[in-house]
Amino acid sequence: MSESFVETSIDPPVRGFLDQPASLSGQGLILTHGAGGNAQMALLGALAEAFAGAGFTVLRCDLPFRQQRRFGPPRPAEAARDREGLKNALGAMRNMVSGRVFLGGQSYGGRQASLLLAEHPVADGLLLLSYPLHPPGKPDRLRTEHLPRLRVPTLFVEGTRDPFGSMEEMESARKLIPAKTELLIVEGAGHDLGFKGKAKREELPAQVLAKFRELFSL
Repeated sequence: MSESFVETSIDPPVRGFLDQPASLSGQGLILTHGAGGNAQMALLGALAEAFAGAGFTVLRCDLPFRQQRRFGPPRPAEAARDREGLKNALGAMRNMVSGRVFLGGQSYGGRQASLLLAEHPVADGLLLLSYPLHPPGKPDRLRTEHLPRLRVPTLFVEGTRDPFGSMEEMESARKLIPAKTELLIVEGAGHDLGFKGKAKREELPAQVLAKFRELFSL
């Protein structure tokens, strides 16, 4: 696997790290981060390594809000531009691979990916890592209104101690999606899926890859 930095001149720019496999499968995967992270998050790096090892071309990209400032969460007014950034990343990936292209993201990044694909099905599938189903302690504020319009196969990866949604709530949310879905449960993990600081769940990337390949018959 080889890693290189990429940045385009399109607006919003596509900026991040491209992980190229030693042996190409023709499949592409775009991964993006949560509200407090960036493209260099340990979770995204570990997943990129696993997927590139299986032949995927992987792009870990900074959302436009993170390109504007190194720290701090996104603002509501920036969400549409973040989705445009993901759309541009998908376009860039389609110029690099001949097969299917998938979109994935952790927390906020995953939510923006799902909102984009609910409006424009421009990817072949979705990987949602710690989807923020509702704010912690506010189960009445569900972020599910767009899920009935999501028509691409979707893999959810959720920790059992995630305050943004219980497993029961996630199962209910999955039923709103008319496409095929799967849920990979990570026992004892919180919103970070066990990747916090130097802590890592060494077995998780392989488990995500296996479940992903099963869902998409890869």
